[in-house]
Amino acid sequence: MSPTPAPEAPADPDLLSAVEFARAAAETQAGAEVGRHVAAQPEDSAAVTHLFDADKPGYRGWRWAVTVAHAGPGTPVTVSEVVLLPGPDALTAPAWVPWENRVQAGDLGVGDLLPTAQDDDRLVPGYIGSDDPEIEEATRELGLGRIRVLSRIGRLDAADRWFASEFGPAAEMARSAPAHCGTCGFYTKVAGSLGAAFGVCANELAPADGRVVHAEYGCGAHSEAEVEQISPVLVADLIYDDATLDYEPKPVAEPVEEETPLEDLPVGQSSADSPEVEVSGSAVGVPAAGESTDPVDPSGSPLAGSDTDG
Repeated sequence: MSPTPAPEAPADPDLLSAVEFARAAAETQAGAEVGRHVAAQPEDSAAVTHLFDADKPGYRGWRWAVTVAHAGPGTPVTVSEVVLLPGPDALTAPAWVPWENRVQAGDLGVGDLLPTAQDDDRLVPGYIGSDDPEIEEATRELGLGRIRVLSRIGRLDAADRWFASEFGPAAEMARSAPAHCGTCGFYTKVAGSLGAAFGVCANELAPADGRVVHAEYGCGAHSEAEVEQISPVLVADLIYDDATLDYEPKPVAEPVEEETPLEDLPVGQSSADSPEVEVSGSAVGVPAAGESTDPVDPSGSPLAGSDTDG
């Protein structure tokens, strides 16, 4: 087991209480930009750093740090340094980025030069055998005209970048597309091993025209996309087709002649003028006014049981 480090000796109380002494040193450096006392941080048993808010324009959250020390108990307190340091909420510059790593995609403009490092692991000398047959073929066609060609690392790096781009399979456009680029007639595969997953879009109406796209990317300009032809007019849910309905015509009723009652006949009209009435299959005349209505036999005598018998 490693030995436990000995605890540090507590700071000297004379150093902890030297707040005004440290403030005077800070004001000598910064004048009226020294604010309230924030904290005292012991550095060791013989040094303490006093922190003061910095009332300096443009330095929000920064602090004046004054380190005081002495040579031992009973010796005078002296100032070691006065510096301006950022606090936990200070506005600071971003982390340092080396010059060769500051250029990002899209920064290269017209006339700019961006040299590639000789030891860039994305490239290998053109005379070295490659594991990609298409690269070997291109090297022979050009007669070793290219000094360096893509290495396996370079191809994998490009594949990862293209896969995660806006033309990759996870793009929002691809998720709403009717089909993938791999089945589109405008999809042109790239040469080499990258052609297993990537190609170039050749549809001028597509958003990825002339761009490298993943085989599982897609858009609404797919060559086999079909649009359902529907009526732009809203149609009711229930529709009647008159051509398929069965119906029967209603028969027309013949007019029926109504008989005129006797009391409705005009005055002076004889019974001869009245219509015949069908009785028991024979037609008899309606008697005229004053004529007896008693039944008679064929000989002209009243029948028995008639009203003439008294």
